Amino acid sequence: MPLGPPDAILGLDEAFKADGDERKVNLSVGAYRDDTGKPWVLPSVRQAEEAIVASAMNKEYLPIAGDPEFVKAAVGFAYGASSEVITEGRLAAVQSLSGTGSLRLIAEFFTRFLGKGTPVYLPTPTWANHLNVYRDAGLELRSYRYWDAAKLGLDFEGMLADLKAAPDKAVVLLHACAHNPTGIDPTPDQWRTLCAFFKGRPGLRVIIDCAYQGFASGDAEADAFAIRHFVSEGVPIALTQSFAKNFGLYGERVGAASLVCADADEAARALSQLKIVARPIYSNPPVHGARIVAKVLTDPTLEAQWRGECKTMAERIISMRTALREELTKVGSTRDWSHITSQIGMFCYTGLSKEQVAALTSDHHIYLTKEGRISMAGVNSGNVAYIAGAIHDVTSRIASPSA
Repeated sequence: MPLGPPDAILGLDEAFKADGDERKVNLSVGAYRDDTGKPWVLPSVRQAEEAIVASAMNKEYLPIAGDPEFVKAAVGFAYGASSEVITEGRLAAVQSLSGTGSLRLIAEFFTRFLGKGTPVYLPTPTWANHLNVYRDAGLELRSYRYWDAAKLGLDFEGMLADLKAAPDKAVVLLHACAHNPTGIDPTPDQWRTLCAFFKGRPGLRVIIDCAYQGFASGDAEADAFAIRHFVSEGVPIALTQSFAKNFGLYGERVGAASLVCADADEAARALSQLKIVARPIYSNPPVHGARIVAKVLTDPTLEAQWRGECKTMAERIISMRTALREELTKVGSTRDWSHITSQIGMFCYTGLSKEQVAALTSDHHIYLTKEGRISMAGVNSGNVAYIAGAIHDVTSRIASPSA
């Protein structure tokens, strides 16, 4: 049994904690921090939690499909409460273990009914754990073009060409908003083009991974555009939701997985199979975080408060993008850093080379993933100038491969 390698992201967090340099900065882990660098528990979440504790609820097992009130609130949040797939009973939905658990549940479902070795197309790049989830579920990893390193943006033409070449019965993963790790999303018009393509290719299975609804732009409805457009156009999707980022419930593992079906009968059969898949993996999901989300989303006052707090988080991230770009100009960098502010969400794909990233860590004690992805949540008014100076130093000394 060989010693396993450290996790690409969590291993960086461990290295950061072991670093004794007072200048150190952690730009690796995707968890929100306030402008002082501290975790922030949303006040609406605190109030909901206090109300739940005061009501003295029991701690009994949930059903395999989870808390019914949470599931109803979660799908209404994503699809829209008045969506036809909900009102017509065409949705098979269960509570699951945050984003990773939702992804794995849907992956196992597809493996069971499409067969092991079914191709799954993932964007290049994508969240590293997507690869682990689908590989371990028995699907065959394939890729489609997404990031254009030359223009530091979306390679939409390449993306569409690769998807057109995918065989029927292949699975395609899309990020709903705030693409991880690039922060680059299709425009609404590009989403419409993609939707029309999938509508013309009913043999492809579409999964939309939604981990940042509300957190990306500060507007939960705007962030759900792709989901709602696909459904309104009759494209059946599988949806995986996480409430870690937008509710700050990282450790509570709150998520939902759903399948859009042709009718209520198909939805009932799909739900039965989702429960059969879930039972031997984790039996049933945890109760506490689900109750918090359900309480917030079903209480008009708390929901309005949460929306304001979620917007606060999104706006701080956006303001740090502007500040970082401005500081890079101040320190004399002549490179084009416009992609920092054109990207959205928690992460920024900087375009730094592996050699430049290594120098940032060794020389400046700044920790980020080797492909140059930084978590903008780790940037604050107290360290943004230091980060900009360090980036300018390594980009001035070490040439990029494309330079």
